[in-house]
Amino acid sequence: MIEVKSSDEIERIRIAGRIARKALDALCNNAKIGRSTAELDRIAEDLILKENGTPAFKGYKGFPNATCTSVNESVVHEIPSKRILINGDIVSFDVGVGYKGLYADAAITVGIGRISEESRRLIDVTENSLYAGIDTARAEKRISDISHAIQSVVESKGFSVVRVFVGHGIGRKLHEEPEIPNFGEPNRGPRIREGMLFAIEPMVNVGGSDVKILDDGWTAVTRDGSRSAHFEHTIVVTSGKPEILTQ
Repeated sequence: MIEVKSSDEIERIRIAGRIARKALDALCNNAKIGRSTAELDRIAEDLILKENGTPAFKGYKGFPNATCTSVNESVVHEIPSKRILINGDIVSFDVGVGYKGLYADAAITVGIGRISEESRRLIDVTENSLYAGIDTARAEKRISDISHAIQSVVESKGFSVVRVFVGHGIGRKLHEEPEIPNFGEPNRGPRIREGMLFAIEPMVNVGGSDVKILDDGWTAVTRDGSRSAHFEHTIVVTSGKPEILTQ
C-alpha cells in the first residue's frame, strides 16, 4: 500500500530534505582532486549530525557509512574508502537523512577537475531525466508514467537506464512502496495521489544497462566498465506541480 503522509509528517521530511541538501552541497564543495571518498563521507556525516539529523544509510542492512560515494564505473552503493579522486573522475554522492523518525533521500553526480565531453553529457542527461520524471509525478497520473518519462529522455540521447535498481516511496521508512523503475510503458501501475512521497532516482550508463556487484557485497559497477551517473530527489505530490523536498 502506498501511504499518504500528513502535513506534520511532510514538514518533518521537508526538514530532513534540507539537511540532505546541505550535506550534498558540502560534498560537492569539497570534492576536489586529492580528496579521498572517506574524507568526504566524514564531512557529510558531521554536517548531518550537527543539523540534528541522523545518517540514514549508516547501519542500514549493515552498510558501514553515512554516504554512498560511487566513482566512474560505479553505479551505486560504493563504500567510502581511501580512494583518491583524480582529474577527470566523476563521482555520485547518495545521502539519506532521518529527522524525528522520518526520512529523505537525495543524490547528485559531479565532475572532478576537467572531465570529458562524454562524461558531461552523461551527467546532464541523467539530471534532465530526473526532472522529467519529477514533472510527471502528478496527481491522477500513474507510477509508470514517471518511469516512461525518465527512459524517454535517457534513450533519446543514446544512453542506457540501469534496470536492476529503482526509485521508491519514502517517509516513515527509507524505502517504502511503490517501487519506481526508471523504464517502462506509460499508464500502468498505481494511480498517484496528493500527499504521496517518492524518491525518484535515475541511474544512467554510457554503455549497456547491465551491472555486477563487487566482492564487498555493496558496490554495483557497470558490467562493461562504462561510466555511470545518478541523480535523486525526494518529492511530495501536491495539487499542482510536485514539491522537491531536497532542492
